[in-house]
Amino acid sequence: MELFQAGKKDLEDIVALAHALFEGNEMEALRAETEALLHDADAAIFLCRLEGMAVGFAQCQLRRDYVEGAKSSPVGYLEGIYVKKTCRRQGIARALLQCAEAWAKEKGCREFASDCTLENQESLRFHQNVGFAEANRIICFIKRL
Repeated sequence: MELFQAGKKDLEDIVALAHALFEGNEMEALRAETEALLHDADAAIFLCRLEGMAVGFAQCQLRRDYVEGAKSSPVGYLEGIYVKKTCRRQGIARALLQCAEAWAKEKGCREFASDCTLENQESLRFHQNVGFAEANRIICFIKRL
């Protein structure tokens, strides 16, 4: 297993994995967003390769705005994590998360946060299994004006 902070040369691999995670998003929009993140000092993307193939990624950023449950700032934030289905249950997501946490700590963070939707039980179990404590549950509303 090869784990490393991704760079420009890894753009297409990240976009392909991100497209699998963020279903419904257009490839060009993901490419533009990913390219911007790769140039942002407050963001990092970690990639995992098995036998030369990209099989997972974790995207994290520093958040300086309010983060539910946090008592410090900035907070490292797991924006997305994905491992191909055929490669799950091998510790890849946990290893990617550890890379993201180490990066956040190097950036001065004392806390690391994440989120998932209420119905995403797989993500909830992952977060619980890697040491996250639930901070709050919310229901979001929107109203057309």
